[in-house]
Amino acid sequence: MMLNTGTVPQYPLLQVKHLKTYYPVKGGFFRRTIGNVKAVDDLSFEIEKGETLGLVGESGCGKSTAGRSIIRLMNATDGQVLFEGRDITKLNGKSLQAVRQDIQMIFQDPYASLNPMQMVGSIIGEPIKNYRKASGPSIKNEVLDLLNKVGLPDDAYFKYAHEFSGGQRQRIGIARALALKPKLIIADEPVSALDVSVQSQVLNLLKELQKEFNLTFLFIAHDLSVVKHMSDRIGVMYLGSMAEIADRNNLYSQPLHPYTKALISAIPIPDPRWKKERIILKGDVPSPFNPPAGCPFHPRCPEARPECSQLKPALKEVKPGHKVACHLY
Repeated sequence: MMLNTGTVPQYPLLQVKHLKTYYPVKGGFFRRTIGNVKAVDDLSFEIEKGETLGLVGESGCGKSTAGRSIIRLMNATDGQVLFEGRDITKLNGKSLQAVRQDIQMIFQDPYASLNPMQMVGSIIGEPIKNYRKASGPSIKNEVLDLLNKVGLPDDAYFKYAHEFSGGQRQRIGIARALALKPKLIIADEPVSALDVSVQSQVLNLLKELQKEFNLTFLFIAHDLSVVKHMSDRIGVMYLGSMAEIADRNNLYSQPLHPYTKALISAIPIPDPRWKKERIILKGDVPSPFNPPAGCPFHPRCPEARPECSQLKPALKEVKPGHKVACHLY
């Protein structure tokens, strides 16, 4: 007989289990489904409360689709997304609305994600009005406080998005994401559309806000130096699935997956006197509409073995905290 100790089970803040998101492809006279683009194909990872997990990979590998599937901006085809131990993939209506208070998103394009017909005060205040049913003066005070925290002046409250620079627009998007005091923020390439001179300012702002609000981040990007600066752990995606995931220092100093090795070898070194071997991958990324059998990376892998073309490797832990999906291990 099990004794009731009164303890509450401890879960990671976010658990993604075998997530799949497919886009149907229509064809023929009757526009029937003739196949699927497997944007996310059997993706699994977890994020502990207070940490930042970086998600990297080439364009088209499914990073952004994974983020949008987690927050339910699009519905997953299969798999589970557990937030604080609760599966949110099947929630609808008020149940889904309640969860969205705790999960917010910062989008890649800071202009397209802001309503050009609304003033900044309305953009940031709208979620507070919709979720908390707060009054006008109370909302304004909260919005002004948020503007101050992201480094914008009070007069931004009465301006429109087109009156700001790209970096300032992204600060508005960050303030909107903070409005409901979420537990998890999914940042989908939040600095890739900004000038290099502005990127570091926004990244440092995100780190400061993380400490102040005790935030957890899923940080999606393709710039490996940016991800290393922001993340505690890093997951490497290839063709919709996770190739490797590890602590940032271990991943950069001791990469295991051949794809991760190639990515890290491409990071520029500022001192031309330092030499390192560059791994050049041959061929193109396979189509997610018709992915190869076995390991998705094997057609380009310099270390491929016969079994790589037959059996897809599972993501398994080969060192403490270091997981890799590769038949070499």
